[in-house]
Amino acid sequence: MPPWLQQILEFYAHLTPRDQAMLGMLDEHRALTSDQISRLYFTATRTCQTRLLHLMRLGLLQRFRYARVGGGSYPWHWALGLYGARFVAGGQGRPMPSEHAHRDQLLRLSSYVNLQHLTATNEFGVQLFHHARTDPQARLVRWWSERTATARFRGIRPDAHGLWQHHDRLAGWFLECDMGTESLPRLIGKLQAYEDLAHRDGPAYPVLFWLPGPVREANLQQELRRYRPGIPVATAVHGSDPAGAVWLLADGRQRLHLADLPSDHGRPVAGNPNFVDGHLDLAGPVSAGHDPLT
Repeated sequence: MPPWLQQILEFYAHLTPRDQAMLGMLDEHRALTSDQISRLYFTATRTCQTRLLHLMRLGLLQRFRYARVGGGSYPWHWALGLYGARFVAGGQGRPMPSEHAHRDQLLRLSSYVNLQHLTATNEFGVQLFHHARTDPQARLVRWWSERTATARFRGIRPDAHGLWQHHDRLAGWFLECDMGTESLPRLIGKLQAYEDLAHRDGPAYPVLFWLPGPVREANLQQELRRYRPGIPVATAVHGSDPAGAVWLLADGRQRLHLADLPSDHGRPVAGNPNFVDGHLDLAGPVSAGHDPLT
């Protein structure tokens, strides 16, 4: 057995629950910054940095970043290394990626033209997850990436999907993370697919437009009032706490907490992943999981 393989296999036996949760999160959401990982799983930045570097030396993680115009660098982005990808794939019963396939995937991710959009999309879930760590009455029950949500919900392509619980209130959501690069009519046009999903007895979760600024939000709200969507639609701006009273419904006058938005899990029909054998099952195959700090 090669020495490197022996080292990796020995390390697997000592992976903490936090390490395993981190690898699973990166498998689901593709890339996270150092700061995002710290807020997800650590209480001390130094401890986070030390652990990430250790996992990288073992080939479980990889990292990349870009230089800033005028000097300096953007934050490190972390992704699964080859052995991390193989570890997660093995645990989920998926085929093991080859070295060539994983290298190509990492190169595509690191040169991903929409990396800024991916980072902003993931930031939405990171903020909710971190909020739940500090509020015992809150829980991020489900946090699915675009890939998983698109596979599980027929006919829609949200940037992310989740279920947020606060006290006894549980609200689903579909996220549309806007970077200001698309026209407002194009944004409005995305709602038809969500309306069709609701008409097929799928969930009628609020579509959340997370926007880059207040002017963009005001203009979209004006368009929404003309469109009159047949499903809940709410808006807020980047930088706001997505769990807080920041969401303005298309027909609303007062901003609401995420948990207070209208939400319907749909009916037990084919294609609705909220139901298993006719019974409501909101955990699903991929969830945010527990908060492993050990």
